[in-house]
Amino acid sequence: MSKPKVKKIYSAPRRDPRIAHLQEIHMTYEGAENRISVHPPDISPRGMFVNTAVHFPEGAVVNLRFRLSQSNEEIQTRGEVRYCLPGIGIGVEFIDIRPEAIRAIEKEVKASIQNRKRRN
Repeated sequence: MSKPKVKKIYSAPRRDPRIAHLQEIHMTYEGAENRISVHPPDISPRGMFVNTAVHFPEGAVVNLRFRLSQSNEEIQTRGEVRYCLPGIGIGVEFIDIRPEAIRAIEKEVKASIQNRKRRN
């Protein structure tokens, strides 16, 4: 019996490495006040994947606030939903993110990758 073929939704290689280490994350739909329940995402300097059962249309804008785990730096930015996997989560591209925040994320990603290499 052959294995069923699974369609890959997003198989393009990532532009940037990602890590999955945040101390906390808060997300709200822009224009709404209630927080949306999310689980820790993976993050890159350009965006993140947020695990949430809430459905968002492509192009929706969300407000994000999160704290990097190693530097303890808090980042606040807006993000645009680029894709939604119903019941799983959303891919968000950062918009209006400060250059200092991008540098902090890049530094965090680089440190995390170096730590992984040391352990292996």
